[in-house]
Amino acid sequence: MADGSPLDSQIEGFNEIALIDFRIFEVREGEVYEGVYGVNVAKVQTIIEFPNELSDLPASPDYVLGLFDLRGTFLPIIDLSKWLNIKTDKTERKHKVIVSEFNNIQIGFVVDEVKRIRRVNWKHVEPAQFSFSGTIERGKITGTTRIEDGRTLLILDLESIIDELNFYEKKADEIIDIVEEHEKFSGLALVLEDSSVARKRVVQNLQAMGLEVVEAIDGEEGKEKIESLFERYGDELSKHLKIIVSDVEMPKVDGFHFANEIKNDPRFSKIPLIFNSSICDNNSIERGKKVGGDGYIVKFDPNVFYQEIKKLLTSV
Repeated sequence: MADGSPLDSQIEGFNEIALIDFRIFEVREGEVYEGVYGVNVAKVQTIIEFPNELSDLPASPDYVLGLFDLRGTFLPIIDLSKWLNIKTDKTERKHKVIVSEFNNIQIGFVVDEVKRIRRVNWKHVEPAQFSFSGTIERGKITGTTRIEDGRTLLILDLESIIDELNFYEKKADEIIDIVEEHEKFSGLALVLEDSSVARKRVVQNLQAMGLEVVEAIDGEEGKEKIESLFERYGDELSKHLKIIVSDVEMPKVDGFHFANEIKNDPRFSKIPLIFNSSICDNNSIERGKKVGGDGYIVKFDPNVFYQEIKKLLTSV
């Protein structure tokens, strides 16, 4: 695609993320520290005051405060400070609840304050390389970005809560039983996924289907991997690389931006590309189509995953 085309300017926005900036106050060495966090706007349904009444949810971790009624639907409510193992101060605050929907599951998250919406280019988001305090586990942070005054905003991997609470009806290893009853495939699959937990799940599923998997942790590495494959196979690449499975939210280069570049490169444009994302809003699905995606899966049901991958593999 030529530089400066109308779609080019639209696609620039595909490498951006809009974040709800929220705060959790933490006590460190006797001092109160204002932690800055973010969650994708596309995952947020509404923001409400802390509910007056909660129902018990037996046998749940301490960070699950119970269930609350949101317009007739009972949703689990998570204390993010407890999930992050943060020591909070005793200041009385009117807590907010960020009501989110991702992976087709609705959850409320308790935070101290909600500040604003920030638009951040993914190239300014770095993968989490280390723990930012002695308490927050590295796997609970999916990325970081600098904001004003040199402060660091942490983008949380809220999807891992779903894994911890076993909210998935079907587990990744069930794909083995599913595939045994259906045909298998051969060839290569390129997987782009920054979450190690989600990437492992996708890789296991594709390998169970008979595919050999090449892994990348973001769109930037994905471009490097597909260029490397082209150096190896040349114009015969599409005979070997059968499918690309890409997450949407990734540091440096997101899935939409990656797809736009791949689908507008004649060397790669014929290779099927499907998005596999926790974001389940219609706008994101439409954006996926605009950049040339051949499908969009909401994480994670192994039956749906198998059928959607099979559809693309058998339609080529």
